[in-house]
Amino acid sequence: MKLKISELKTNTENPRIIKDNKFKQLVKSVKDFPEMLELRPIIIDEDNIILGGNMRFRACVEAGHKEVNVKVATGLTEEQKKEFIVKDNVGFGEWEWDILGNEWETKKLAEWGLDVWNPELEPEGYEPPENPFEDTDAGYKSQYGVIVTCETEKDQEGVFQRLTAEGFKCKIVVT
Repeated sequence: MKLKISELKTNTENPRIIKDNKFKQLVKSVKDFPEMLELRPIIIDEDNIILGGNMRFRACVEAGHKEVNVKVATGLTEEQKKEFIVKDNVGFGEWEWDILGNEWETKKLAEWGLDVWNPELEPEGYEPPENPFEDTDAGYKSQYGVIVTCETEKDQEGVFQRLTAEGFKCKIVVT
């Protein structure tokens, strides 16, 4: 079902936000692949308050959409609505980096919003160290860094996801 954007109400208690470049990527995604919005409609309650898809809604507004696809969640208690808002944004899964690395270009994945190392985003003149675990100062002018060594690729991905979720700029490195 489609509703006019003006009929929807943002949820002031939504604890999830997307800022700056990530939001721009979401707006670009909405413009480039609007069919995705049909497959993942915005979830609203009976009062047209958005429960799921607040950031997609904002991106649609920014992209100039006049209508959006919605699905109405009926019969939920206030507690269930609050629970849905959080659970809708929890990411339990992990990326299978081997498949991503073999099937997709890093640049394309970054354009889609996935946090991957992209040499095109490095400062001019940046030269990655031959072994990043030995030469931690190379290329990090006026920055601070921490190198975390992990036992498995799965552990590495978990650390990467936690740190990027907290707003840290991270890179996946394999030596």
